[in-house]
Amino acid sequence: MSETTISVESAVEEIEEKGDVFKSILRVARYMAIRIVTLFITVLIGIYLVVLIANMGGYVDEIRRGAIREEISMRVYMDPSPEIKQLSSEEKNALVAEQVAIEERRRGLDRPFIIRSFTFLTNAITLDLGFAEDLVSDSGSKQVRLILLERLVPTLLLWGSFSFLLFFTALFAGLFLSRRYGSWLDKLVIALTPTSSAPGWFYGLFLILIFAAVLQILPFGGLVDAPPPESKMLYALSVLKHLILPTMALFLGNVFVSIFNRRTFFLIYSQEDYVEMAKAKGVPDRLLERRYILKPTLPPIITEFLLVVIAVWYGGVITETIFNWPGLGRALYSAIGNFDTAVIVGSQVIYAYLLALTVLLLDFLYAVVDPRVRIGEEGKRA
Repeated sequence: MSETTISVESAVEEIEEKGDVFKSILRVARYMAIRIVTLFITVLIGIYLVVLIANMGGYVDEIRRGAIREEISMRVYMDPSPEIKQLSSEEKNALVAEQVAIEERRRGLDRPFIIRSFTFLTNAITLDLGFAEDLVSDSGSKQVRLILLERLVPTLLLWGSFSFLLFFTALFAGLFLSRRYGSWLDKLVIALTPTSSAPGWFYGLFLILIFAAVLQILPFGGLVDAPPPESKMLYALSVLKHLILPTMALFLGNVFVSIFNRRTFFLIYSQEDYVEMAKAKGVPDRLLERRYILKPTLPPIITEFLLVVIAVWYGGVITETIFNWPGLGRALYSAIGNFDTAVIVGSQVIYAYLLALTVLLLDFLYAVVDPRVRIGEEGKRA
């Protein structure tokens, strides 16, 4: 075969390879475009439902109008100034109606709720979170953005510590129990799994009773001692001391069912045919677990880990309230109790965006850790 023929064949192969790469890029781009549009529509619908629910379909506006009228009426009728006292009842009523109309206009309550709901939706999509009705930040601001950011750090501290502790404990303990299937320890974990049916705050009540009320070795709640220590080292130790009980409560409420799930998952994969083949070939146990059991389970493990991470944003409404923990969960509890729609919607909007980005990221991570997954390819899971 001549050199000219070889060079032509090489050029053709190179062009074909470039064509395949270009097709792959187009396939991935098309898939990503469709995925982004689909997720955006899903987020849009979800946020609008949150707006409707947080406003009770417009009933919250009626509650606010009633509160405004009651507050202004009391202010006018209880005003000790002579110019107000000498007014007749009709004149006072007219004054109340005038001030109520001004206040409703200032708060936007003069417009129909259906129009205001779409304004809420537009602001939420653009992350214009607006101002809270009742809640304020530590600096005295009513900006929802500042309120959420201030409460994010305590929530990250509590739920980040709990989430990482639970995730890695369940992972390694589940792997350990899968090697000792049927042992007394395995049976003990199975027996204790139903205890996870109780939420973390339920265990928190008992922990407070035992360690704070009876033994008096740990604080009842809060983020730090009062008054806060001046030294940074003592301040950090105080925060860690206050972190123990809520972390223990959340951990006890989830640890056994998480270990049971991981252990069962590993057992299922350890019975696959390719694992039995590897055992027959004499593959060492550690290598067998790492390459043939743990690696195939990476996609669901990664999914669980990322969902746990973004769940940090939610916090724990009841748990943070019980332990007086100044996090996002407690802020959401206060916002629901005060019908503070802006804070409720702002919190859910950010969570929705985080969830959508996580779903998008998982598509790529699946393709990285599992060679069977081809992004955008028909008939394949992505």
